[in-house]
Amino acid sequence: MKMSKKLILASVVLPLVISSNAFAFGGKDHRGSHEECRPGPGFDRGMMKELDLTDAQKDQFKTLRQASKDEMKQRFEDNAEQRDEMRDERANKINALLMADKFDPAKATAIAQEFSNQQVERQVDMLSKQHKMLSILTPEQKAKFVELQKEQQEDCGNDKPRHKGKDRK
Repeated sequence: MKMSKKLILASVVLPLVISSNAFAFGGKDHRGSHEECRPGPGFDRGMMKELDLTDAQKDQFKTLRQASKDEMKQRFEDNAEQRDEMRDERANKINALLMADKFDPAKATAIAQEFSNQQVERQVDMLSKQHKMLSILTPEQKAKFVELQKEQQEDCGNDKPRHKGKDRK
């Protein structure tokens, strides 16, 4: 095949591949419907708009979000080297466990416990931030928030994705 034919073919095929990938991911927004169906309080903008927030509440939310963003940015900038060392150390521990002649359940438990403890810390931090956000709401807004959240979960329960493959009866 001549070079000019290859270039023409590439110029036709490449845009098709790119557009099909964008379509498969739902365009620009890569979040699917499963993002809306996560457990826990959903702080999406649509739900917050329905709560009729005052300007003062909006400012408080904005301040909390910015403080959280700044805190995360600072945490990642300050501990980048330490985080890399911890990741390498963790990978070495896992490799040593997996490459050993005999499996050591005690070491596996210690590694799993370490992962679990870190996950718990992140979860507690996230719940603390969510509590701060909800404490801005009035009792009426909190009740409406809970109601909207229940509606959202009911909608998610009705839209469960079916598994591919043979239908099971």
